[in-house]
Amino acid sequence: MSGNGNTQAFTPGEMMTIAASRALKGEDVCFVGIGAPSAACNVARLTHAPDITLIYESGTIGTAPDVLPLSIGDGELCDTAVTTVPVPEMFRYWLQGGRVSIGFLGAAQLDRFGNINTTVIGDYAHPKTRLPGGGGAPEIASSAGEIYITMAQSKRGMVDKIDFYTSFGHGEGGDHRQRLGITTAGPTLLITDLAIWKPDPVTKEFTVVSLHPGVTRQQVADTCGWTVRFAEELAETPAPTELELKTLRDLQARTKAAHAAAN
Repeated sequence: MSGNGNTQAFTPGEMMTIAASRALKGEDVCFVGIGAPSAACNVARLTHAPDITLIYESGTIGTAPDVLPLSIGDGELCDTAVTTVPVPEMFRYWLQGGRVSIGFLGAAQLDRFGNINTTVIGDYAHPKTRLPGGGGAPEIASSAGEIYITMAQSKRGMVDKIDFYTSFGHGEGGDHRQRLGITTAGPTLLITDLAIWKPDPVTKEFTVVSLHPGVTRQQVADTCGWTVRFAEELAETPAPTELELKTLRDLQARTKAAHAAAN
C-alpha cells in the first residue's frame, strides 16, 4: 500500500502502529501494554511527542527504551526510566490516583463495546486456549482516563461475545460504566490494521470513522465478527510519512538485533 504522496510501500501492521502513535500527545501520561501498544507509544515518543511520559506495569516511569521490551520485566525499561517505583505504588498512587491519562492495551478477543478478553478462549474450566491473562490490564481499563486499543482485525479476534471478561470496556453499552460507579471514560479509540474506530456517543458501540489507504468497507466487514457500523462521514487515514516509517522500522530492526544477540 502507498498513497498521499508517499512512494514507500507499507504494511497494514505498520499503518496500524503509526495510526495508533498519532493519537498520543506530548502531555499524555500513558500506561503501555507490551506488543503493538509499546511500538505505537515509542514511535510517538521518537517523532511528534518527545515529552510523553511512558509508564510500564513493572513500575518504570518516563521510560525511553532504545529497543522494544520483551516483557514488563525487560531491563531496558528500568535502565532508561526517570525513576522506578514499587508495583503497589504504581497502581495505587499513579493509576488509581488518576495520574494516568491514557491506557494503551491490546486484546486477544474484543467485542463491539470494547470489552477485552486476554484470559481464555472457550470455557474457563476447560479452555481451548489459555492466554497470558490480565496482568494489570483490568485495573488500567477502569482507572486510566481513557483507553486506546490496538489489534489486527479477524473474525476470531473481533467477536460478537467474548469468552471471558478480562478488562471491562463499556460492558453492555450505553451508561453501563457509570451505573457500576466507574468514572473514567473507558475505550475511546480502537485502531486496527484496516481502520480507526470510535465509540458511538450514546450506545458506545465501536463505529468505523476512518479507513486506512486502499481499504474498503467490505474488507472491514468481512474481518469482523459483528455487523459493522460506519460513520456517515467516513475519512481516509493519512498514509505513513517517510519519517514515521523510518522511525518504526529502525526501532524494530534495533529490537530484532538486540534480542538475537541476547539469545
